[in-house]
Amino acid sequence: MMSLMSTRLQGRILTSRGFVTGAVSFGRTIEDIEAGDAPGRYILPGFIDVHVHGGNGGDTMDGERGVETMARFHGSHGTTSMLPTTVTAPWSNVMSALRGVAEVRSRGVEGGADVLGAHLEGPFISPKRLGAQAPQTILPSASLLEEALALNVVRLTTVAPELEGMDAAARKLSRAGVRVSFGHTVGAYEDAVRVAAAVREEGGTVSGTHLFNAMSGLMGRAPGVLGALLADEAAFAELIFDLHHVYSGAFLAARAAKRGRLLLITDAIRAAGLPDGESELGGQKVFVKNGRATLVDGTLAGSVLTLDVALRNAVKVGVPIEEASRMLSGTPAELLGLSDRGRIEVGLRADFVVLDEALRVLEVYVGGERIA
Repeated sequence: MMSLMSTRLQGRILTSRGFVTGAVSFGRTIEDIEAGDAPGRYILPGFIDVHVHGGNGGDTMDGERGVETMARFHGSHGTTSMLPTTVTAPWSNVMSALRGVAEVRSRGVEGGADVLGAHLEGPFISPKRLGAQAPQTILPSASLLEEALALNVVRLTTVAPELEGMDAAARKLSRAGVRVSFGHTVGAYEDAVRVAAAVREEGGTVSGTHLFNAMSGLMGRAPGVLGALLADEAAFAELIFDLHHVYSGAFLAARAAKRGRLLLITDAIRAAGLPDGESELGGQKVFVKNGRATLVDGTLAGSVLTLDVALRNAVKVGVPIEEASRMLSGTPAELLGLSDRGRIEVGLRADFVVLDEALRVLEVYVGGERIA
């Protein structure tokens, strides 16, 4: 593969030591960071979205074309790496979607985010806490897990820890290097603690899927899965901060409890980037109005969020830009065990998002190539 000619960007560069005003030089990887005068714009590590269903009319369940469409759309909003995410559906449809993600991952997306693999959200979830998922849940049998894992594309799986067979399933997933995330659950605190222990016995990593949403609330005598995730210092937790799914006070409470382990996601559906009106998620009608996506009964149905908006929302409620950026880059990289991205350091991938003073996207680079 031909190497890229060296490029030089100037601005306020967010490194692991904090902001450096100057320039960063790079080809496919970062070559040098130097201090000096620079324009008043921000250069942040590219965003990593570990939970995204679609965008600009494309959806993970559509297969290759849908994945490419959403990778280009979210790439234009600063997402440089992503896990296209499935929904509950007949198993044959889920497998077809995973094969589509695997194919796109193998060849890449010109002008789009790097597809790292897939997030399998369902069908191993509780039928009692579906959220906007279709009622097509499945228990995690060994044969289904083996079929999915054989593709070597699943990086993260959402599960309800109370389901029958989940201890064994969590062990199998963890042995394969798949991160196990608790969500769409009515489980008890003890269910989460037990399955988390099984994951860690296999050297695995625990997370929570869209914290607060599609799980029981936190009660003094019934802390549930939410309480277990907040109490577990080593567990990660994803959160949709579109100002519809989670109240700002709850976000700040999660930030305090999960310091360094909270990551922001979009949970975006195919309607993201499109005008208000009727859309679809998992075969169900979705209605979008004023940035809020719902089923016909008013249930929130994913989001139309992009990660640049999530960044601005976090900063708006008082989170320093350095910390908000980490929720979008460094922390998701740690969750997935990625050592080549998520930070701006010499030798790492040249994945950047360049923002103006108002934190609006100006330029996006994936592996040193400008895509927006």
